[in-house]
Amino acid sequence: MNVYKLSEMTKEKRDFIMRRAELDITEQMKIAKEVSDDIRERGDAAVLEYTAKFDRVTLTADRMKVTKEEIEEGYRNCDEKTREAIAYSAKNIHDFHEKQLPEEMWFTMVDNGLMVGEKTTPIVDVCLYVPHGKGSFPSVLLMLGVPAIVAKVPKIVVVTPPNEKGEVDDAILAAAKIIGITEIYKVGGIQAVAAVAYGTETIPKCHKIIGPGNSYATAAKRVLASCIDAGLPAGPSEAIILCDQYADPEKVALDWMIEAEHGPDSAALLVTDSAELVEKVIPIVERQLEKISPKRREFIKTNLSTYGGAIITNSLDESIDFVNEYAPEHMEVMTQKPFDVLPKIKNAGEILLGEYTPVTLCNFVLGPNAILPTGGFAKTYSSVSVFDFLKRSSVGYASKEGFEMVRDYAFRFAEVEGFDAHGLAVKERK
Repeated sequence: MNVYKLSEMTKEKRDFIMRRAELDITEQMKIAKEVSDDIRERGDAAVLEYTAKFDRVTLTADRMKVTKEEIEEGYRNCDEKTREAIAYSAKNIHDFHEKQLPEEMWFTMVDNGLMVGEKTTPIVDVCLYVPHGKGSFPSVLLMLGVPAIVAKVPKIVVVTPPNEKGEVDDAILAAAKIIGITEIYKVGGIQAVAAVAYGTETIPKCHKIIGPGNSYATAAKRVLASCIDAGLPAGPSEAIILCDQYADPEKVALDWMIEAEHGPDSAALLVTDSAELVEKVIPIVERQLEKISPKRREFIKTNLSTYGGAIITNSLDESIDFVNEYAPEHMEVMTQKPFDVLPKIKNAGEILLGEYTPVTLCNFVLGPNAILPTGGFAKTYSSVSVFDFLKRSSVGYASKEGFEMVRDYAFRFAEVEGFDAHGLAVKERK
């Protein structure tokens, strides 16, 4: 288990921690280019071949789209407690994102006779990418689907890799049923991104795809960036638990393991100015690992000895500076006065305050969106929101009086920038 003193870290080690598992995907992009070109030429046939090759699942074109009966069956197959949890989560996510909705239209007078404003409309269609590789993720469908529904996107398409039976997992189908999504395709990875970027005989072309995926799906998004809007960067999961000496070691240990269990390429960091806290937390983690399944236990052990670990700083302010430099996807503030720390956090996908707000809550049921920028992109990107499914058009209006008032100013700009027709349009306008 990694334990570092920040002041003694080498530049190479610090760079490694900062870079995390946002690996060079040059090789994956070469494969993505080949596969995408093939799918553009051969459509469904190529999608099915690559699904058999990469996912080891044999499908036919008429089985790629999930039927209404399959959705109903998946919903029924889920136990009542699971359905209740999904419905509760969907309500909170809906309420949170509804608060984000901007006015459909607004205007303001910038001067006499000059009116400007904005008109907000939903994008025409979107593809939601729901991963499957390490498990079933109905929460991802909720986090993507609910804000798209709140934004009133007319056409919502879901792609998700099939399980070993060539089906979509019941929990995802139950989530789709509960929030009202009906168009789902059993395809993932490069072939899913290419299919919606170009369109095939079965899978419709979409203008945008959004949602986390593996390195191959990420590579396909980069390769096809000129064909489809790929949304925010979402790679391997990561979190920082920011603590001071007053944090409860038991709760810190529990929360430190949350992101670490996502996979061996995730990053879970405990950042604190208290070496004593780290000494107390490590044996608790080792004890709690015995309660975790072998697969997830191995993920945590790998994580905390590679991209994750504990980083000991000299002060709380130094800890905060590290957080802002790292720009984590998730972060918890487990300090004596978390609301005093909040204004100092500048770069984080989400900020969870206090010892009773583990990442688990926001991942599943609290309401804020859990699809967040990774790899340091929290410095410039935000979480998924209704704004990912909306676009704004600027609106302007000038009355005759307003035009006369500003025509000379506009003409001067046209002269300075050398645009003759621009100038004529205002100079000779009667």
